[in-house]
Amino acid sequence: MHLAHHIFSSDVTKKAIKTGFGEGLVKAAQKDKRVVGLCADVTASVAMDLFAAQFPERFVECGVAEQNMAGIASGLALAGKIPFMASYAAFTPGMNWGQIRLAISHQRVNVKIIGSHAGLSAGADGATHQALEDIALTRVLPNITVVVPCDAVETEKATQMLARTKGPAYLRLMRHATPVMTTQETPFTLGKAEIFRKGNDVTLIAAGPLLYEALGAAELLAQRHAVSLRVINCHTIKPLDAATLVQAARETGALVTLEEHQIAGGLGSAVAELVSSLHPVPVLRMGVNDTFGESGKPEELLQKHGLTKEKIVQQALKALLMKRKNTHYV
Repeated sequence: MHLAHHIFSSDVTKKAIKTGFGEGLVKAAQKDKRVVGLCADVTASVAMDLFAAQFPERFVECGVAEQNMAGIASGLALAGKIPFMASYAAFTPGMNWGQIRLAISHQRVNVKIIGSHAGLSAGADGATHQALEDIALTRVLPNITVVVPCDAVETEKATQMLARTKGPAYLRLMRHATPVMTTQETPFTLGKAEIFRKGNDVTLIAAGPLLYEALGAAELLAQRHAVSLRVINCHTIKPLDAATLVQAARETGALVTLEEHQIAGGLGSAVAELVSSLHPVPVLRMGVNDTFGESGKPEELLQKHGLTKEKIVQQALKALLMKRKNTHYV
């Protein structure tokens, strides 16, 4: 599984996921001259300044005009370039969804949409900047790949892989430094979920840095309750890895999903849609429950919304009880 060593130690390495994007974009640009960068007046904030410094002739500062940026990116893609357009997720895709829909998704142009500061990671910036709907907005569009990497290392890999993969894509980034769970040897393939911990009682499916809480919950469940929790890193929300997820439903009989997003329309909804058609089992969804964000430190907000390993333990035990009662309701 090639997880980073000592990920639960007090000196766990932390790095901002957006930095992994910036470093990955530079490497992608070094390998392919067609890679270009566009930003909406938040260049340093989304770590695209690393790219702009090395390739100023391939960088376009679009200003506070996200709709225009989507149109420019579409035109560059039609001209043979590989544009990466970046802003905060609250603005891209939050404010230019119509342009993404028609100029990018409908035309199937090779544009990579980067939404940073997603989830609750914008912290003190509050509800206006905390994108909790962006996975739903993008995964509903035809032709678009949706990727939510778990840490900075995986983000760097995803960025380079998206540069090599033709077609529209959305890459979701977090603002603050989060634990590094993977290494350069950890497998990463678009559309392929990875089992990060084996288990047979319940499966927990996570996307993004909350995967760290999932792994911590698995340790607690094993120690306190002798429960074997399978943990899956589902970094690609679209297309879902149906084979791995349905196998987990079949072998463990109950699923819990975890995401820093509204429980409606995100990873949990995608998983529930999948297994309800192919192998119905209880699915409990953990995320933000039909409310906007608010100002606070990211860790405070995660605590408020119950996105911690202790709450995951409770939900996993509930899913196990539902499985044993052979009903979707307790």
